[in-house]
Amino acid sequence: MATASPVSSPARTIRIGSRKSQLALVQTEWVQAELQKAFPDRTFEVHTMSTQGDKILDVALAKIGDKGLFTKELEVGMINGDIDFAVHSLKDLPTRLPEGLVLGCVTERENPADALVVHEQHKDKQLDSLPEGAVIGTSSLRRLAQLRHHYPHLSFKDVRGNLNTRLSKLDAGEYDALILAVAGLHRLGMSDRIHQVIPAEVSLHAVGQGALGIECRGDDAEVLELLKALQHQPTADRCYAERAFLRELEGGCQVPIGVNTVLNGDQLTLTGIVASLDGQQVVKDNITGATSDAERLGTELAQRMRQQGAQTILDNILATLDRQ
Repeated sequence: MATASPVSSPARTIRIGSRKSQLALVQTEWVQAELQKAFPDRTFEVHTMSTQGDKILDVALAKIGDKGLFTKELEVGMINGDIDFAVHSLKDLPTRLPEGLVLGCVTERENPADALVVHEQHKDKQLDSLPEGAVIGTSSLRRLAQLRHHYPHLSFKDVRGNLNTRLSKLDAGEYDALILAVAGLHRLGMSDRIHQVIPAEVSLHAVGQGALGIECRGDDAEVLELLKALQHQPTADRCYAERAFLRELEGGCQVPIGVNTVLNGDQLTLTGIVASLDGQQVVKDNITGATSDAERLGTELAQRMRQQGAQTILDNILATLDRQ
């Protein structure tokens, strides 16, 4: 962790915004504890809010809006001065933030991969050995498109709700398996439910997956100084490249865009994929360059893939979703 820098006094109480879900609170309380260790004389309070995405659980995410579903209420809280910063799963944070708000820091990343979680009857199976027609639960079009491409014999069904709700539906037999984030299962102490970590060759992960993004007001110098204690630059470099790639393609979380980033010294390799919903059309490419050029690399890869047909795939998906 970076050395904490002094901040102005008298010290004010710092109000941290969080969604109410169990995972969100675990993540926010971790941030609170880390800041408390770095600044033992400060006071950090957690304030919870429900977002639209938390309230609408009976409709597929792709049909109800964009990434702001899980962030808008927290952002309004910051703009109004009710909270000082908000802790997000970075994959939920839009690549374009409201005026006056910034990405204050990015924390060290957990494993960003997707995980297969199976019903007890399939404990001896992996993705490639599940029986034809096995029902896989996922609310992510990114996962859906990539898995359909590799495993067209499987059946896919939307699943919503928090992690415990989804696991309960799996255990009750509504699904044969679920696709979930390794990071979320780790953070909730449910690593034992991970049956298979899905390799990047099968499913590239979501932009920012596994990292926390802390959003704050751009003019709040004191909070920005505090947040330096949590910044993990290698993770940030990877996520800045990923977010620039997504931003350039103008894709929200509900389009099938996946990424993978690898650091090798001061070199960063970004791989991106855009796939059609049926998994039949795939555009995949990669780019390597200096970490100091992370955002430019993401933008350049997106532009290159757009020329290879990615934009046509995305336009067709958005047109399909609009008709539903």
